[in-house]
Amino acid sequence: MNKGELTKAVAQECGMSQSDAGKAVDAVFDTIAGAVKSRQQVAIAGFGTFVAKTRNAREGRNPATKEVIKIPEKTSAAFKPASVLKDI
Repeated sequence: MNKGELTKAVAQECGMSQSDAGKAVDAVFDTIAGAVKSRQQVAIAGFGTFVAKTRNAREGRNPATKEVIKIPEKTSAAFKPASVLKDI
């Protein structure tokens, strides 16, 4: 399912226009992204938790030249599904 299909399903489920459902879906995604960007945890009961995870800086190798390079610290979004969702 992609974002368009999700928007259509939300519109049908809630009895609203596809335009309004699209705005609602966008608002949910933007709110979750903003919270994770500010390093807040977003826990949705029965669904899962969105959290920002930080990977430490490390050394790696350039596969073409075998040269050692420094890989900087990186923060990315992670999702941990709730046990109810895992059981499905």
